[in-house]
Amino acid sequence: MSKHGKKYQNALKKAPQKAVTLAEAIKFVKDNAGAKFDETVDVYFHLGKELTKGDTAVRGTVKLPNGSGKTVKVAVFAGGDAAEAAKQAGADFVGMDLIEKVTKEGWCDFDVAIATVEAMKEVRKCARVLGPRGLMPNPKTGTVTDDTATAVKEAKGGKVDFRMDKTGNMAVIAGKRSFEADKLIGNIQAIVSAVNAAKPDKVKGNFIKSMTVASTMGVGVQVVLADVAE
Repeated sequence: MSKHGKKYQNALKKAPQKAVTLAEAIKFVKDNAGAKFDETVDVYFHLGKELTKGDTAVRGTVKLPNGSGKTVKVAVFAGGDAAEAAKQAGADFVGMDLIEKVTKEGWCDFDVAIATVEAMKEVRKCARVLGPRGLMPNPKTGTVTDDTATAVKEAKGGKVDFRMDKTGNMAVIAGKRSFEADKLIGNIQAIVSAVNAAKPDKVKGNFIKSMTVASTMGVGVQVVLADVAE
């Protein structure tokens, strides 16, 4: 018995059997809804097993030119002027008291966590809770900063993080299925550029092994890599 519903099975029958252009992949995803709600569109990368060894882990951020379509909840660990600046910029949760809430209650009802350099001394206590969920502030992704206002605005405005898993795979939010096709394409092109820019120096040859586009409940469509090459 298939765990997928009728919509998925019908879409699967129509799905391309080989890699197609990015425009064709987006058209298929938009034309074949996997659910009644406005699904998120993700782009999936396989970066190769050699990247899972040693210090070649791939991670970074990308500013989606057309936004993510997602309402992003931001928590900021900061005090004083930095806390006030974060509030003014639209942060959902602000303050050093959030640390105790995370460590004692396991609270993590937010999508992005930002901390000042000074606050990180205390925020490290949250690593056990935030680390496994990919929510720990990190200088590499711009979430450890004293410019909390800019960080909050970027997080709210369509900046998304990406991080390769232990098997060399990575998923990145590209927008919503309701977005116009050219907006999704623009976002995905920005993602590909950012992923290529995060290529470790020691990795030679083709960095991205394969790339697939899919909506939350929909069928994945593989994209011809040459169509989105730098």
